[in-house]
Amino acid sequence: MLPVLQLGPLALQLPGLLILLGIWMGLSLAEKFAIKRHFPVESLYNLVFSALTVGLVGARLGSLLQAPQAFWASPLSLFSLNPALLDPISGVAAGLAASLWYGKRNHLPGWATLDALTPLLAMGMLGLALAHIASGQAYGAVTSLPWSIELWGARRHPSQFYELAAATLILLSLGRRSQQADAAAGSLFAIFVALTAGLRLFLEAFRGDSTLLPGGIRSAQVLAWLALAAALVLLHKLESSARPPEARLKGN
Repeated sequence: MLPVLQLGPLALQLPGLLILLGIWMGLSLAEKFAIKRHFPVESLYNLVFSALTVGLVGARLGSLLQAPQAFWASPLSLFSLNPALLDPISGVAAGLAASLWYGKRNHLPGWATLDALTPLLAMGMLGLALAHIASGQAYGAVTSLPWSIELWGARRHPSQFYELAAATLILLSLGRRSQQADAAAGSLFAIFVALTAGLRLFLEAFRGDSTLLPGGIRSAQVLAWLALAAALVLLHKLESSARPPEARLKGN
């Protein structure tokens, strides 16, 4: 693990840089997809910029409200690239609110917008996996398997590398799906959510830092089941509505 990259006197937070790299590469993929689907690229960039800016501020403020003493002791950490100093729930909520506001104000088509953002989301997941490898976060459960890694004083599942493999698989799957020009609007996003949730159900079993509910149930798996079910229902409805009436009657 390499949380800090030392370049002479300059110490760079590698996890944060890897996330930014994933976002940059994701934007490049999203731009190509948007051009292919005739989605306004300028609107896509403005939407992402608004969501990232507001989301980053919201995540930092959320972390500040939860642990103000840490920031009083080191005020410059407010500008740190360290992802550990960001509250993900606050950041996602703020970014989502900014996205909805921008999309509604500019009358962007909802499903087409989500499809255009999907390559960015998929590449962002890959960048997050690399950030976890660098930081050692999202660590695995203790195991004696031969491919275990030494981390935090124990031999553990290399869950960060499992996450990286899953993110790569999702990205490749979406790449093939995006070639279908006649796909229903919103279906690419629904498939991304379904794949992400399905793989999260599997990967969570190897994590050593899971939040447990009463009875030992992993909260992330409960959320993944709900997301998977919702995504599959949505995908079915989107594809059914996109079929011609004759095809629907035959399907019934």
